Amino acid sequence: MATRLDQALVVDTALRLLNETGLDGLTLRRIAKELDVQAPALYWHFKNKQALLDAMATAMMRRMVAEADTLAAGPSASWQQWITDACRTLRGTLLDYRDGAKVFSGSRFTDTTHAGPLEKYLRFFRDSGFTVAQGVNAYTTAYHFTIGFVIEEQGMRPGPDGRRGNFDLAEREAWLAPDHPLAAEAGWELFGNYEERFELGLRAIVAGLEHTLRSP
Repeated sequence: MATRLDQALVVDTALRLLNETGLDGLTLRRIAKELDVQAPALYWHFKNKQALLDAMATAMMRRMVAEADTLAAGPSASWQQWITDACRTLRGTLLDYRDGAKVFSGSRFTDTTHAGPLEKYLRFFRDSGFTVAQGVNAYTTAYHFTIGFVIEEQGMRPGPDGRRGNFDLAEREAWLAPDHPLAAEAGWELFGNYEERFELGLRAIVAGLEHTLRSP
């Protein structure tokens, strides 16, 4: 008996294939082949690839919300800890999918799953002395930092052959070192130590937000 084709099945298949093909290789035709259907059958559920990406981002958001409910700081934690935990959870979810940050960036959620956490964060910020506008700016500043960081991280993560992106770090260093020794040395930091650099950047973001809140 043939499997009933519905949106959930298409999205689950797309997320699984994403780890194999990357975003550029993920097409409706490739998904249709995996599901053993004709490509036009998918257009009953998604009018184009962007509509599918929106649904994929929404599925990722549902997972992130479920994990955040388990991992989030308690009600007595500071707003600094809340926003730090939120960004760590976001990064962790995105890293579980090849090109996950690119899928998430610019997509429009197809349900209201995201609204509950946003409401909770904004209420917490307001109770911590933020206006609603300040809370929105605080949250989106940290959110955009995390999305941008993970896009770069996933773009430069070592592949199966150990190379990062389109170049090898040792080759890059040898190429730049004669005329640009500091730029050559910087490569090992620019394209590595992602965990440490994310935490450092996140601390800088939170410290900057705290300073901005306390400024006139």
